[in-house]
Amino acid sequence: MLRGSNIHYDIDGRHSGISCGGIGIIHQMIQRMGLPAEINSKLELLKRHLPYHESDHILNIAYNILSGGTCLEDIELRRNDEAYLNALGAQVIPDPTTAGDFLRRFDQKDIILLMDIVNDIRKHIWLKQSPKFRKEAILNVDGTISPTTGECKEGMDISYNGQWGYHPLVLSLAGTREPLYIVNRPGNVPSHTDSALWIDKGLDLVSDVFNKVFMRGDTDFSLTGNFDRWSERSIFVFGMDARENLVKIANSISESLWELFEREKKYTVKTKERKRPENVKDQVVKKRKFKKIQTESEYLAEFSYQPVKCEKTYRMIVLKKNLEVIKGEVPLFDDVRYFFYITNDEISSPREIVEFYRDRADHENDIEQLKNGARAIQAPSDNLTSNWAYMVIASLAWNLKTWYGLLIPYRPLGKAIVRMEFKRFVNTFINIPCLIVKTGRRICYRFIGYNKKLKSMLKFSEMLKNFAFT
Repeated sequence: MLRGSNIHYDIDGRHSGISCGGIGIIHQMIQRMGLPAEINSKLELLKRHLPYHESDHILNIAYNILSGGTCLEDIELRRNDEAYLNALGAQVIPDPTTAGDFLRRFDQKDIILLMDIVNDIRKHIWLKQSPKFRKEAILNVDGTISPTTGECKEGMDISYNGQWGYHPLVLSLAGTREPLYIVNRPGNVPSHTDSALWIDKGLDLVSDVFNKVFMRGDTDFSLTGNFDRWSERSIFVFGMDARENLVKIANSISESLWELFEREKKYTVKTKERKRPENVKDQVVKKRKFKKIQTESEYLAEFSYQPVKCEKTYRMIVLKKNLEVIKGEVPLFDDVRYFFYITNDEISSPREIVEFYRDRADHENDIEQLKNGARAIQAPSDNLTSNWAYMVIASLAWNLKTWYGLLIPYRPLGKAIVRMEFKRFVNTFINIPCLIVKTGRRICYRFIGYNKKLKSMLKFSEMLKNFAFT
């Protein structure tokens, strides 16, 4: 099929084009939001604005990622692309070294101010959504490791898993996958360090817009000293470590009170069920007589529990796993393990609470997209604070994807964009070849070719011209 042989190259001296034609709608959306003006009026990092303002540096980094860049050095490709500059109406943009210098100008209060500016814009977008959207919010909180091979980065340390780097805290909104707060910390700190402060800020942010707030996190975030305060503002579910006193209570529960917990199928086969391929991993385990632990059954029960630091009593859901330890194909012994979940939810069943908690696994996917999709959880600078600034600025690229999905008029497509992986979004909505034609006061993006998404994009562009965010 690939028979093309008579290939010739030519140079078009009249037209210029870019491969990331979708960046124009992103820039149009940003302008209508008023984000550049908000940044320039509130964030004071530069003594003189010759020629750049603070918003120029921030958008330069975010647009570099949206245009396919993976590091600060890729900005050099953009600044030497005349068509790219024309597409954004810029004479020049900061080079990578200037961008790095800008990151080092941040201190902690400046980074917090930048996150607050972005969150103010975010609230306006939320308020534009339907009442159904604002019915409830689910906050996810977790930490992740940002490894680095550098040796001279201030604040780096060795983490629990032996990696050198940083340990950012990520607080996000489950429904839209937006990172509300990203907090950089040394690599050796526990996950819960300073998390209560940022959870409170997250509750302040979503409580102004959403009618009901839910919150969940693993055992590291079971900060019992804050439970009474959080229970007045949200419904939470946290994992609890299987400590001796809890295991003792679980062992004393009557057998008649345990309820069988069977996992529901993810989907129903509508046609004929496909034959599963052979499990190669299981064959290797049996052949080499590795030890394997497999779950035989699961049971649920609950009891009331008041942590020492709390004045209120909460529900403790306990999941009992009956396990079988096998070596090769020979059963060795049976084991029982308990998993505990504490909640102030007095309505949901134990099954619903456990399933709600397990849904937080999707937050791991969000963090993975931030790390390896948008490349936001990286450490390109030389100290903890400047790397924190980069994480916040780079995560703006991920936020722009989400806002694009929330504001685009065709709602089924918008919901798909919100859930879409970052790379797929860039390849579908940003990496569209365009000719850039400057006529008078207009910058015209002339698409080369057509795909079925362009119709919705063009409608979105027209809508933005008359759209008021405030």
